[in-house]
Amino acid sequence: MNQPAFFRFLKYAWKASTVYDLHSPLAYSFAREVLEDRRNYYIFSDAENLRAEWLRDRRKIQVSDFGAGSTAFKSSERSIADLARKVATPPLFCRWLFRIVQFSRPETMLEMGASLGISALYQSAAAPSARFIAIEGCPQTAQLAQHTFQKMKCPVELLTGRFEEQLPTALAQLGRLDYLYLDGDHSQEGTLKYLRACLPYSHPESVWVIGDIHWSEGMERAWQELKSWPEVRMSFDLYGLGVILFRQEIRDPAHFVLAPSLWKPWRLGRWGGL
Repeated sequence: MNQPAFFRFLKYAWKASTVYDLHSPLAYSFAREVLEDRRNYYIFSDAENLRAEWLRDRRKIQVSDFGAGSTAFKSSERSIADLARKVATPPLFCRWLFRIVQFSRPETMLEMGASLGISALYQSAAAPSARFIAIEGCPQTAQLAQHTFQKMKCPVELLTGRFEEQLPTALAQLGRLDYLYLDGDHSQEGTLKYLRACLPYSHPESVWVIGDIHWSEGMERAWQELKSWPEVRMSFDLYGLGVILFRQEIRDPAHFVLAPSLWKPWRLGRWGGL
C-alpha cells in the first residue's frame, strides 16, 4: 500500500541536503544555478498569466488516461480548470525546469506529457534556438497545448498519440537527445520502458528530468532502478523532479537528495548568502 504523499515528502525533506553541504563541484554548480537562483524572467509571469486563464476555464473535455492513470480524478470528463490545478507542472517545478535547461544548454529537447503546454513554455524559453518536440497522448488535451504554443508563439513541435506510437518518431526526428523531460505514464514499468528506448539517443552531456519520482511506490522503485544503470553517473532528487546526468568523467556514481537552502534555513551559511 502506498504511503500518503505527505509522509513521502517528510522522508525526502529529512534526507535532503542543501548547497552548503555539497563538496562535488558539479553538484554545487547544479544546486546553485537551479535551486538557489531566484532571478525572475519574463516567461515566468507570461506563463503564469496563461495558467491563470486556464484556471478560470470551466469547459469540460474528455481526457484519455494512459499508463498509471490519475489519482486526482475518478471520471474521464474533467474541467480545464482542474487540469491546470492538478495535472499541469506546478510553478516552482516549472521554474526549476527553466533553470535545468539553462544549466544543460541543449540543442535538442523532448517532453513526454505536454498537458496544457505550460511546462514547455518555460523550457523552450530557456533554450529558444533548440529543436523541441513534445508528445501528448490525449487528443483533446493536445489541442489545448497547441493553443498554448500558438498563443505564446512558442516553437514547440507537438506530436499527438500514445508514447509508444510517437516516441520512435520523435527520437528519429531529433537524431540525438540532449534533454528529456518525462512527465507522463507514472507507472514503474512504463517509465523504465520509455527511458530505455531513449538511452541509445543520449550521450555523456545529456540531461534527463523525470517528473513525480515520489508519486507512488512504483515511481520510487523506478527512480532507484534508474540510478543503478551503469550509464548514470550522477542524480539529483528534487522531490517533484528527478535529474539524471551521464557525465563519463565522473568515476564513482554520486546521488544527491537536494532542497533549496530556504527550505532548511538552519543549515550553515544560509544567512550569509552564496
